[in-house]
Amino acid sequence: MAENLVIVESPAKAKTIEKYLGKKYKVIASMGHVRDLPRSQMGVDVENDYEPKYITIRGKGPVVKELKRHAKKAKKVYLASDPDREGEAIAWHLANILNIEDSKENRVVFNEITKDAVKDSFKHPRGIEMELVDAQQARRMLDRLVGYNISPVLWKKVKKGLSAGRVQSVALRLVIDRENEIRNFNPEEYWKIEGEFRYKRSKFNAKFLHLKDKPFKLPNKDEVDKITTQLDGDQFEVTKVTKKEKTRQPSNPFTTSTLQQEAARKLNFKARKTMMLAQQLYEGIDLKRKGTVGLITYMRTDSTRISDQAKAEAKSFIEETYGKSYVSRRKAKGQGDQDAHEAIRPTSSNRTPSEMKQFLTRDQYRLYKLIWERFVASQMAPAILDTVALDLTQNDIKFRANGQTIKFKGFMTLYVESKDDNDNGKENKLPNIEEGEMVTATKIEPSQHFTQPPPRYTEARLVKTLEELKIGRPSTYAPTIDTIQKRNYVKNESKRFVPTELGEIVNEQVKDYFPEIIDVDFTVNMETLLDKIAVGDIGWKKVISDFYSSFKLDVERAEEEMEKIEIKDEPAGEDCEVCGSPMVIKMGRYGKFMACSNFPDCRNTKAIVKEIGVKCPTCHKGEVVERKSKKNRVFYGCSRYPECDFVTWDKPVGRSCPKCEHYLVEKKQRRKSQVVCSNCDYKEEEQK
Repeated sequence: MAENLVIVESPAKAKTIEKYLGKKYKVIASMGHVRDLPRSQMGVDVENDYEPKYITIRGKGPVVKELKRHAKKAKKVYLASDPDREGEAIAWHLANILNIEDSKENRVVFNEITKDAVKDSFKHPRGIEMELVDAQQARRMLDRLVGYNISPVLWKKVKKGLSAGRVQSVALRLVIDRENEIRNFNPEEYWKIEGEFRYKRSKFNAKFLHLKDKPFKLPNKDEVDKITTQLDGDQFEVTKVTKKEKTRQPSNPFTTSTLQQEAARKLNFKARKTMMLAQQLYEGIDLKRKGTVGLITYMRTDSTRISDQAKAEAKSFIEETYGKSYVSRRKAKGQGDQDAHEAIRPTSSNRTPSEMKQFLTRDQYRLYKLIWERFVASQMAPAILDTVALDLTQNDIKFRANGQTIKFKGFMTLYVESKDDNDNGKENKLPNIEEGEMVTATKIEPSQHFTQPPPRYTEARLVKTLEELKIGRPSTYAPTIDTIQKRNYVKNESKRFVPTELGEIVNEQVKDYFPEIIDVDFTVNMETLLDKIAVGDIGWKKVISDFYSSFKLDVERAEEEMEKIEIKDEPAGEDCEVCGSPMVIKMGRYGKFMACSNFPDCRNTKAIVKEIGVKCPTCHKGEVVERKSKKNRVFYGCSRYPECDFVTWDKPVGRSCPKCEHYLVEKKQRRKSQVVCSNCDYKEEEQK
């Protein structure tokens, strides 16, 4: 019989830890939270000093019974839930149902699930940190007070099934504000003059910079003509050569937010998928003979701090693999809000992605490789770039050519961060020219341009903006973004968020009647107060009381003054084939569909199909139509299905391959698309 009971959150984690601790320890899982506020009511007694009413979560009765049975037999109970506020709250709730004193030293935390880290944590158990518990309770109460007060008003005045929340309402506002910027954007004309130049056998490009050593704007063709008419012939003098050495430092290891952003950009993962895979890597992977091991540290962290042991191991690996010159000599320390944690890193630099690949799924491997490369690169020497700027002058008209070459790759040997506005350190070599030499312009081309509106938010960009504004916590970004999509407040078009009519209505009502909820400064200030609760600087009930005293007045005003809004269904433009009533377009779980307006008397529904103007390449009778899978992924099939079973993920273009006569499709890759054959290796030129 095991003498000690250890309670963790997940079965995967339990299985891994039990192997490390040996026969004297029994490790079982609580399956996450065991107590919470009831779903059927507010659960916060606002008349009695905001006392919470916790109950056992529905369906968790057998789990609690099992926990109590094992705890009764054990000499010592250890609470080993995750090392963050949420984990501390779970430990506190477990202590409550098992009648364990908060101050009793039975709380153990570890940042990584490796044998040494787990065993060491059991040598230093501590009591439950109530400040962290109080911070989590305050967040939970605030979210409950907001959600359970605003949502019923929206149900009554707008539509059933709606919701509002502290973080989700701000996220929705950001998407809508951006859409309004796009709608109100007035493009402005501007011109560029670019030239192609030749020096001996080398060709390079340069851009118009100055007239008489002063910036000269090119708002229209008239201004362009003032420059081009002053040019006399094709000879330009190199009037200045500026050479510099530029140092480029590696990025810090991942935090939760930066991991979500980079996984979205490089791997095309949604935030929720990234966190799910990271959880699996953290909780443990079966390495066969080596046993089950957690491959990465805890994945919910705001810190970029790295332990001295991890740094030493990484630098030793770098020196052995790349050489001494590739090891970083930086002494700067990473900073973080929850600095008890480290950044997200591999638990061992020596477990290379290539060695781990055989034990991982494809997506687990891709995420582990990203985390491993980012961390190891962060401990490598900076890259050194040689930059050169050439000023080319004729008749006081100056063009400039910029180039760079990599002198020492450093960390770029392994990893380069992916950013929308980043050249990723690409080389652009210019010929070796001295001041006073002449070059020949082979082409001078003015081009007209118009300023562009700001882009709609991608998931990565929205996560980054929420983090920069300090809205919510990184762990809440994935569920927040999921919620605004599930409520049909925003839709994802070409991987960018577009607000729906319903989203704009809800945002307008919340803005009018609950201005604090979508006010960025107010939400940031609330996060600051939650952080103060976590370090014991302020009591959680005072924070709740100060907020609710003004918020309840907003709720009362909304119930009295908010007018009922009727959302009309969009006509589908055809009649029901069953009863003859007009069909309307409705929004369902998997997107829009057509339904009879005579519901509930007539329950006829139809899928909305979009023809793309291409005949089916299989039967040559039906039309190719665009459809959506249950996961909202677009695919293409024949309109005569099921008579014709033609289906493809790639969009047919209506032409045949000149090599094999099979149909051609448009293959999309990031920001470009290419027409390829569905059968052979034929490819047409890439289209941006």
